[in-house]
Amino acid sequence: MNMPNALSQIVERKRLEVERGRAAVSLESMRARATEAEPPRNFFQAVTADRPPRTVSVIAEIKRKSPSAGWLREEYRSDDFDPAPIAKAYHRAGAAAISCLTDAEGFGGDLDYIRRIRNRVPLPVLRKDFIIDAWQIYESRAASADAVLLIADILTEGQFVDLLILATELKMTSIVEVHDVESLLRVRHHIGFPHPGYTLLGINNRDLRTMTTDLGHTLRLLDMVEDKRILISESGIRTHDDIERLRKAGVGIVLVGEQLMKQEDPGAALETLLGQ
Repeated sequence: MNMPNALSQIVERKRLEVERGRAAVSLESMRARATEAEPPRNFFQAVTADRPPRTVSVIAEIKRKSPSAGWLREEYRSDDFDPAPIAKAYHRAGAAAISCLTDAEGFGGDLDYIRRIRNRVPLPVLRKDFIIDAWQIYESRAASADAVLLIADILTEGQFVDLLILATELKMTSIVEVHDVESLLRVRHHIGFPHPGYTLLGINNRDLRTMTTDLGHTLRLLDMVEDKRILISESGIRTHDDIERLRKAGVGIVLVGEQLMKQEDPGAALETLLGQ
């Protein structure tokens, strides 16, 4: 795989994190924790369910910082940061599901945020991280995640299929994320495997090589997606007009984070984005 340098560095860091994690908690022990966890909420159903006319399903993201933008707001630097009030505001504003960054070094995330969010809102929660190993899938389920992100650019086809099967066995939804045509062609025939109703396809409008975003990227790849009901447009969505542009093209699900988290009131920002 030809990964951008920044992404390859993150993957190498994740390999070390997984090694440390396995040393502390064996794969067998983590698997047991996962099977003992409360059953997952149906993320797939939450975002693909029939919507009122002229609306889209929003996966609203909780993210404190990013490698490119730094801390999104000064108050997010606090060690006392609590994601639950933001999740509640998203729920009130009409979010269909929550995405939560759990990578600590690059995004200020914490795996415990998922449980704290689920304890306060009824929405399903996506663990958004750099998943490269089965141990992380079990770890995600043990932490109460309802869905996981699988980034095609950091996985071989064999790894991707194995992780997809495992997530499905745990009744979790997988969002398979692609950016370029090559990645989309490589994974699209696996979407819906091994069982339909567990896999969504995300198109990331951010080019990880240049860190630039272009909303038109989703629109250019749209004709290559057979089932648009499962398609998610990610990144670069800033205004209600952006939402409308995607909706009119047939995109029914969007993932929005940075634009909301930069605002003083993320919930109110989501209402504005939805045109409420």
